[in-house]
Amino acid sequence: MLFSLSLLFLVGIITLNGLLIFYWIQSKITTGEVIQVFNTTFNVIMILWISGDLMPQFFRSFGIASQALSVMNDPQDVIDPPYSQPLIVKGGEIIFENVCFQYGEKKLFDNKDVHIKGGEKIGLVGYSGAGKSTFVNLILRFYPITKGRILIDGQDIAQITLDSLHKQVALIPQDPLLFHRTLEENIQYGNIQASQEEIIQAAKLAHCDEFIRKCPNGYASLVGERGTKLSGGERQRIAIARAMLASAPILILDEATSSLDSVTEQFIQESLERVMQNRTTLVIAHRLSTLTKMDRILVFEQGKVVEEGSHSELIAKAGHYARMWDMQSGGFLPEAPY
Repeated sequence: MLFSLSLLFLVGIITLNGLLIFYWIQSKITTGEVIQVFNTTFNVIMILWISGDLMPQFFRSFGIASQALSVMNDPQDVIDPPYSQPLIVKGGEIIFENVCFQYGEKKLFDNKDVHIKGGEKIGLVGYSGAGKSTFVNLILRFYPITKGRILIDGQDIAQITLDSLHKQVALIPQDPLLFHRTLEENIQYGNIQASQEEIIQAAKLAHCDEFIRKCPNGYASLVGERGTKLSGGERQRIAIARAMLASAPILILDEATSSLDSVTEQFIQESLERVMQNRTTLVIAHRLSTLTKMDRILVFEQGKVVEEGSHSELIAKAGHYARMWDMQSGGFLPEAPY
């Protein structure tokens, strides 16, 4: 396409210049008219050339904007009910009362009852698809439940504002989402009011200050779309620093250290232990060794809690958890039972 346009413009310029020279030799036009026609034509051709070059970029941007608007205009599945109140968390107690939930035709939770005390550290284990991530997603109200109630400090989360709920819960996901902004701004997203000193302190606790200072612009370096300029481990450390900066009384870690090497993970675990203090903490992990210090471990199987207790208690029972502990390979739980 570009070659055809270039050839068309070249033929047009050569033809026009030939006609101008021919009529000028015949004294049918003056020298001033030749210059005027040439300059005017050259300017018009350059405008057409630039427009043709920018046209694909325009339509590409138009398509991206149309996709973004279509997502923004989609009706929300979960909205704040009328007269909803902000969530006030003092202890961080979480209670599931007869909760029922299903994905389409697949029923996952049926009359589930779970009681998590304020400040308790809970580990969630089970094979893929057992319902661990769904359990924490329901606490965050990412999906509406079919039946029952989820209470945080006695307040039904279905009757509170989503904004206040998400401010009281800090989430460190397995695949953290970073914005195409600076490293400092991505960490500060955990607490918009935080000072630069607080941001740097959180980065040091998350062991990401060192690699940030090695970046060309330090904390002012852009991370790229969705954090593409960073490795998986670096993105997770930024997400951990963001959660550390937030003062949320409830903390959820969904495989938060899965992309870290063993040495870095050990340092991060020490920092996370400090962050977990006086917070209700839910930790999803396939590396069972990271849950040995939890107050209680809930073992999920097809949406049901089949066992619960501390690590030592569950090992002594020689049940489902003990079999998973013996089965894990390289420190990780396999995708499905053998």
